[in-house]
Amino acid sequence: MTTGALRDLAKSLLPNWLWRKAADWQRERDLPAVAKVERAADATGAFAQDPGIAPTVAAALAWLDRAQDRSASADGGVARHFSLLTGWADSYPETTGYIIPTLLECGAEAGQDELVERARRMLDWCLEIQMPDGGFQGGTVNARSKVAVTFNTGQILLGLAADAARWPKPAYRDAMHHAAIWLRDSLDADGAWRKHPTPFAKPGEKTYETHVAWGLFEAERAAPGNGYGEAGLRQVRWALGKQAENGWFADCCLEDRAHPLTHTLGYALRGVVEAYRLTGEASLLVAAEKTARGLLTALADDGRLPGRLDAGWRAAVPWVCLTGSVQIAHSWLLLHEATGDPAYRDAARRANAYVRRRVRLAGSPDQVGGIKGSFPVDGDYGRFEYLNWAAKFFIDANRAEARMAG
Repeated sequence: MTTGALRDLAKSLLPNWLWRKAADWQRERDLPAVAKVERAADATGAFAQDPGIAPTVAAALAWLDRAQDRSASADGGVARHFSLLTGWADSYPETTGYIIPTLLECGAEAGQDELVERARRMLDWCLEIQMPDGGFQGGTVNARSKVAVTFNTGQILLGLAADAARWPKPAYRDAMHHAAIWLRDSLDADGAWRKHPTPFAKPGEKTYETHVAWGLFEAERAAPGNGYGEAGLRQVRWALGKQAENGWFADCCLEDRAHPLTHTLGYALRGVVEAYRLTGEASLLVAAEKTARGLLTALADDGRLPGRLDAGWRAAVPWVCLTGSVQIAHSWLLLHEATGDPAYRDAARRANAYVRRRVRLAGSPDQVGGIKGSFPVDGDYGRFEYLNWAAKFFIDANRAEARMAG
């Protein structure tokens, strides 16, 4: 009898609760020592001190460098994650695309040509994998399903637009237009994207695709007059039709519509903020503030923001999605700039500090500067993983805080 057949027989004979207990025991037994150490460190509060913005941002940038260099696909893109269970992953087109502007800004500000060169390598790789219709695939570069996906294309467009503005190379600008036109022309009449969904999330409309609209806003800034901004605004207004009076968004999660991740709520909020920044329309600022103020009610005094929230902004899980925390912190800072309301600034500072206290500055170079998917590390989002987009959003939010303090 095969191992699989024996497992099926045991499962049929044991009560469900006992089978689950046995499966949990097996997973625990198989955990690598490094994963057990990190989980124990999270449980004991070993990293409870805030190292400050400068050292943690420098460490996160160095971690992103390593993620590019250690990508299992070794192609110039950035590894999706480093896992304490399986090591470095293949490159991830979606997030490599929006890491590009972060490296360009950091490189220009600090005069670090190496960061700019890394961004150019990422860009060249994105051009290599762009599909003939202008779209980009979902998943990691070696995913089995390779179809053009709306969300991933919009995130890569953020990088293409930044590069088109920096380098006058025709290929870069052409790639930006190709992606932006594909997004513009695939939008349904009511403002939703439905034609090219990701195979890596549950089917259905996604209001967090306001973050795709942001890609179109950046393309509009780089090349006005092509209807990119108008298309993005139609999508944002469609998404606002699903916003509750308390700011909560329906259909705003990869998997759990009733309890969206702060990560996807952060995507939705940023898209609305960027729509306001593009147009200056007061109604868009009002809409952004509804969601931003709802999120304020979920933030603890120590900066803890639960990783999933229900429609009343109540915690739905005991762990924190660190990615979502810094995404939302950045939007709070942008809203403070727009309104002068100190509540946004103070909340952002608390949320950023909470995440900074979870950053290793010593130890394995695969972990130093990385941002975990969840805190504690065995939470359900990015379980036992350090995510490249978490590092990107961490850098962005903390640099925005530093600029405001300066």
